[in-house]
Amino acid sequence: MSQAQGFAILCDAHGNLLEVLSDAFGLGAALQPGMPFTRLAGRGALAKALSFLNEINSQGAAFDWEINLTLAGQVKTLHLTGSLVKDTKLIVGAENGKIGLKLFEEMMQINNEQTNALRVAYKEQARDYNQYDEISRLNNELVSMQRELAKKNAELERLNQEKNRFLGMAAHDLRNPLQSILTHSAFLMDEDPVALGPDYRAFLEVICASSEFMGHLVDDLLDVAKIESGQLQLDYAPADLGALLAKNVSINRVLAAKKKIGVELITEALPSVLLDSPKLEQVLNNLIGNALKFSPPGSQVEVRLWREGENFTLSIKDDGPGISEEEISKLFKPFQGGRKGTAGEKSTGLGLVIVKRIVEGHGGKIWLESVVGKGSTFFISIPLQPQNSKALPQEQGK
Repeated sequence: MSQAQGFAILCDAHGNLLEVLSDAFGLGAALQPGMPFTRLAGRGALAKALSFLNEINSQGAAFDWEINLTLAGQVKTLHLTGSLVKDTKLIVGAENGKIGLKLFEEMMQINNEQTNALRVAYKEQARDYNQYDEISRLNNELVSMQRELAKKNAELERLNQEKNRFLGMAAHDLRNPLQSILTHSAFLMDEDPVALGPDYRAFLEVICASSEFMGHLVDDLLDVAKIESGQLQLDYAPADLGALLAKNVSINRVLAAKKKIGVELITEALPSVLLDSPKLEQVLNNLIGNALKFSPPGSQVEVRLWREGENFTLSIKDDGPGISEEEISKLFKPFQGGRKGTAGEKSTGLGLVIVKRIVEGHGGKIWLESVVGKGSTFFISIPLQPQNSKALPQEQGK
């Protein structure tokens, strides 16, 4: 009965047909001796058919694989089982998994140690048809859950894109009025302090500081919205990393002087690198700015650059309060890493999120070492040359 509802064939070691042993699907017309078994694979099923043959080769047998085969011009989903028999492959198939396994047992006629071992493996896997049915039911439930999860993931992706679009629009609309408040408050603060009066000047200082902080927050929100929506674009160009770093440190030394903090720069000679210089400056401003923000007056910040193999590595070390392990786990998450500096400076909690995305966009990585009470050191490592050939400037790719 089972043979009438399935097929059984012998193939050579490469999966080419040697003999049709049983045929209820008209294989003889579709698969002649010498033709590969994979010729039967339906559209999109070739890879799975090859994996089925590979498992037979590596494991000695493959039990109950569901594969789409083209039979008599129609695509059918069949349950396939196969095994090695001496130098050949025995492959059986049926529309029902139980029948396929039973047909496989019927066709195992060679009484040798290899066949007996395969029979044992088969009996261990299919000794209880009720258990097989339960596995099939659970597998179907799993497939349904995976399908539902895929739908939910697609919906979450859509909502996330909508959130990023809204965030970008809101931040963009807030930027101009905040800039106007900052400009006008700064203009009023330049007035005669005697005529202005101490109380009004104090009000203006609060307005100016708050609008400046909000301006930084809006800029960070715009950056995050672009990055999260996949719009981080890196414009690679040759750069003198030593000169770029020296320029950035020089700018930050002006800010460091206000807190009486020294900034030491230690670099080694490097070849010209390919990177997005403005984006890297954004990274440097954030990391060096954070080091200055959380360092006490009279302390020292050390910026170091060196080469490690095909990468360059930067470290920014401070003598600040350090960061606990619990805080470290939050640093690179939006709105969770914000802390006040030693002079009361505010943080948006977005800077390190942006830094991490920019570094990873360059194919690099960022990490830190910190001891509470002794300071922190941030490290970034970036390839000297882009790993993605599409990132190369056109003249480089010719």
